[in-house]
Order: sequence, then structure tokens, then C-alpha cells
Amino acid sequence: MNPQEIAAYLQSNPEFFEDHADLLAAVQLTSPHSHRAVSLQERQMEILREKNKGLELRLADLMRNGHDNDRTQQRMHAWQLRLLAEPDSHALPYAVQDGLQEIFDVPAVALKLWSIAEQYAHMEVARGASDDLRLFADGLRAPYCGTNSGFEAASLLERDDIASLALVTLRAPVREGAEGPGAAFGLLVLGSPEPRRFHDGMGTTYLSQIGEVASAALNRLRD
Repeated sequence: MNPQEIAAYLQSNPEFFEDHADLLAAVQLTSPHSHRAVSLQERQMEILREKNKGLELRLADLMRNGHDNDRTQQRMHAWQLRLLAEPDSHALPYAVQDGLQEIFDVPAVALKLWSIAEQYAHMEVARGASDDLRLFADGLRAPYCGTNSGFEAASLLERDDIASLALVTLRAPVREGAEGPGAAFGLLVLGSPEPRRFHDGMGTTYLSQIGEVASAALNRLRD
């Protein structure tokens, strides 16, 4: 019999070990941990312990992710409340920008708006958006997370040590029945000197939600 046939026989005849219980103690295997000879029963216990360790690690990861999500949700709620409580439309862009920096503990945040009403055109966030920046924002269909590889948007942060970025386009609401995304009217820039704060493997669900909330809040400033 070859090894496959032996394995198939034992799987089909589990009573074999009941009829030959002495084999369980007699068969000696080499432990991968201690490199000593152990019985088949001991080896089975080691395998079970290894599986339990793997399950414990997975459970710890799930709990950590759950705690992280809870904390992010709490921060989102606090930020949204801050925007809702801001009665001054002129102060709203800074509530968006400063709120993200303070509540989410982001080292650097910048906001640039365009195509807004004349009464808001004098604000700093509404000046200086180049054509290239507008084209870039309009072409950004999902938030960008990754290395700062010389993006023009990074210069809005006015810091020389930005290593990683998150870029989120602000878009006008889409009318019912319309196809495609709304027109871009702003860009939200989050930066950090830590290379892994915003990386290309991270999820962008919360960043998308941040962009949607900021877009809805700042839509009242549009022309």
C-alpha cells in the first residue's frame, strides 16, 4: 500500500485505532518544537495547541479591529456634530479642516475649494487652485492613500516633512437620474511625516465617508 492508500484506509476505518489502541502510544514521531520523540497522542495535542494559538491570534485581531472601528466611529460622530453646530458659512471650511486635524489627530490637513459663490471667494481656502490641481481632483474617483511622490496637493500642507498622503475629492451632489460622479469643487489633503500613516494597503471606506460628509456640508458655498 502507498501512503495515500494507507491514509484513505484509516479515514474510512476509524475503529482501527480502537482495535489497536496500543499503537497510539507505541508510534513515535519527532516534535517540530523540541525535536524529541513523542507519541502520536502527544503530537495530536501539539497540533491542537497550535490551532488554538492561531484562533486566539485571529480573535485578538478581530477585537483590535473592532476597538479601532469603534474609536473611528466615535471620532466621525464628533466631527459631524462639529460641522452641524457651525452656523457661520464662512467658518465652515475651517471647521472641516481643523476638526479633522484635531479630532482624528492628523498632523497636517489642508482644504482647497473652487467654483464657489462670490461672497466666499476672498477666503484663503478658495484662492490659488491651479488648473492642474482641479483636473487631478476631478480624475480622482476614489480616495488616494500612499507615498507623497511630489504631488502638487502636498504643497497645500506647507510642510517639508510629509511622507504619506490621503487625498479626497469633494463633489457636488448628483441629481436623481444623473449618471457619473458629481462635479469636483474641492480637494481635501491629509498628510503625515510617518510613511505608514497613509499607505496603499489601507481601507478607504472612512475616507470616502469623510469626503461625502465634507462635500454635503460645503455644498452651500458653491456658486
